[in-house]
Amino acid sequence: MKSRSAKDPTQRDYVLVFGAAVRPNGRPSAALRRRIRSAARWASAHPTSIVIPTGAAGDHGPAEAKVIRKALLESGMRPRRIVMELKGRDTLQSVRFCHELIQRRGDCRRIVCCTSRYHQPRCALLLRLLGYRVVLPEMSIRRGRLSRLGLARLFIREVAALPYDAILLLIGTRKTRS
Repeated sequence: MKSRSAKDPTQRDYVLVFGAAVRPNGRPSAALRRRIRSAARWASAHPTSIVIPTGAAGDHGPAEAKVIRKALLESGMRPRRIVMELKGRDTLQSVRFCHELIQRRGDCRRIVCCTSRYHQPRCALLLRLLGYRVVLPEMSIRRGRLSRLGLARLFIREVAALPYDAILLLIGTRKTRS
């Protein structure tokens, strides 16, 4: 990563909006809507930031990143502030693809991680392992229709996935440096 001072005016925030379920009608799930709202709030308060919607097509509808982009545009965001990542099929892939995109641009001050609260620690760790300064905006923990048991399962999945993804990222990073 290019090193520049924290006050460098050519640096900007990159707001990563991690994908989540898209409904059969192509609309974002409640979790995805919360992620989009958080990103839109951050981008509104930080006008030089770039928003990166992440996520390939899942079980339903268009790619998650396309659904995010559409919602951001509907909220009034200008298209030039949105850079899409359409290939990531999981968290680790999305982080890797976003890293490549941000490295090519070379102007990252910090990354703002817009994802569900249970998912933030894993995303933040992966991004920090790549050398980024990461900001975790306040995210709602509302469950919607998700039961307490369902939410507990999501937290457990994250606990298991965090070291696994971190090791895979470090192995992959080491291979690319050799």
